[in-house]
Amino acid sequence: MTVGPPLEPDAPDARDLLLDELSDPAYAESSPTWFDLVSQAIYEWFASLRLLEGGAPPTLLFVIIGGLIAAVIIVVLLVYGVPRMRARSRVSDELFGEHDARTAKRLRRDAEKAATAGDWPLAIAERFRAIARALDERTIVTVLPGTTAHGFARIAGHSFAEHADELSAAADAFDDVRYLGRPGSEQAYARVRALDDALASAPSPVTQPGPVPLSVPR
Repeated sequence: MTVGPPLEPDAPDARDLLLDELSDPAYAESSPTWFDLVSQAIYEWFASLRLLEGGAPPTLLFVIIGGLIAAVIIVVLLVYGVPRMRARSRVSDELFGEHDARTAKRLRRDAEKAATAGDWPLAIAERFRAIARALDERTIVTVLPGTTAHGFARIAGHSFAEHADELSAAADAFDDVRYLGRPGSEQAYARVRALDDALASAPSPVTQPGPVPLSVPR
C-alpha cells in the first residue's frame, strides 16, 4: 500500500515540503528579474511624486527625466573621462613611406638636432614630416598611407593658398634629399623651417579638404 505524506505534518515536515515545492523551476522562471525590479522602483518613485496622475504639468516630468539622463552622463564622464573628439588611431603611423608615429613636436625637435649636427638631408626630411604631421594633428589634412610629398603639398596648398608655392618647394626639397640623394643645404632647411613656423601660426581654414589622395612622387 502506498503511503503518502501525513495529512497534518509537523513543523520540520512542513518546512521540507515547502522547500521541495519552491525548488520547482516554474517558480524561478516566474520570479521578477533585476530589470523588472528597477523598472518598478522607478515607476513607484514617479508615482510618489504624483506626476503620473496629472498632478503636475507633463513638462516637469520631462525636466526630471532630462535631469536624470544628465546625471548619468556626468557620472560616465567622471568615471571614463571625456572622449577625445579625434581618436589617435585615425592618425596613420605611416608618413611618406616610412613607419613614423612621432608627433609634430618631436619631429621638429629631431630636425633641429640634425640641423645642429649639420645633417641637412635629415633635417630637411624631418622638418617636412613635421609640417605634414602638424596639419594631420590639427585635422586640416589627413595624411594617408601612400601619400607622397607633392600629393600632400597640393592638398595643403588648397587650405593655405598663400603658402602653396612654398609647400611645393618644400616637397621638392624633401624629394631631393629623400629619393635623389642630394645633400641639401642650410638655406634649404631654413626655408622649410620658416614654412613650418608660418603654418603653425596660421589659423585653421574654414573648409577642410579631407584625406590626401594618393599620387606618384615626382
